Amino acid sequence: MSDLAMSTLGDGEPFVWAHGLTSSRDNEDQRGLFDWSPVTAGGRQVVRYDARGHGTTGGPPDAAAYQWARLAEDLLALMDHLAIERAPVGGASMGCATVLHAAVRAPERFERLVLVIPPTAWASRGGQAEVYELSATVVEAQGKAAWLELANAAPKAAIFTSDPTPFDADIPEALLPFVLRGAAASDLPDPDAIAAIAVPALVLAWATDAGHPVSTAERLVELLPDAELHVAETIPQIRTWPERVAAFLDA
Repeated sequence: MSDLAMSTLGDGEPFVWAHGLTSSRDNEDQRGLFDWSPVTAGGRQVVRYDARGHGTTGGPPDAAAYQWARLAEDLLALMDHLAIERAPVGGASMGCATVLHAAVRAPERFERLVLVIPPTAWASRGGQAEVYELSATVVEAQGKAAWLELANAAPKAAIFTSDPTPFDADIPEALLPFVLRGAAASDLPDPDAIAAIAVPALVLAWATDAGHPVSTAERLVELLPDAELHVAETIPQIRTWPERVAAFLDA
């Protein structure tokens, strides 16, 4: 899919960024957790895009189109479109999974990996898949607004209990069930395949979030040949991540 809605910040060597499930460029900006100025101040251009079905990028009513291996194809196609032969690339949650699938498929395209809040994977994936399937059913039966109301009434991860920002999904209601079912049918790549990715990686996790357990991040650090891990226990610690990313890219 080459018609992804995209934008850039800054000038210089590219750093490509992939957002998480239900998010988008605009959604990330509204949440305000990622301030890219430390990266652009270092002479890099941050390339951002809306994944298929998210933000202002369209998509088909087909759950298979939103499986993470398919999103990896989109990432590689975007790099081709922009004539980016090799670059550091990062992503959060679904974006993290997208980057890993793309790196397994074409490792020569990736200079460094920034893997933020890796999602549930492998043995722990089944429970999260059930959540996404149930969510898709609720959207179909009651609508997106009702699903968001239920999601916002549920207990937050402890790290976000002081954050008043409500959960939102920058996905059209008609596509939302398909995107959720695509995520339900997805997982991270096979551990052996990940272990073969021989580029430096920075893994950033936050605590107390069952959908993004620290155990997945720790397992990735065990598997990847050259990886470092930082776990945030508070929102202020999360806000240090752009500086960590900038330092990692310049290392």
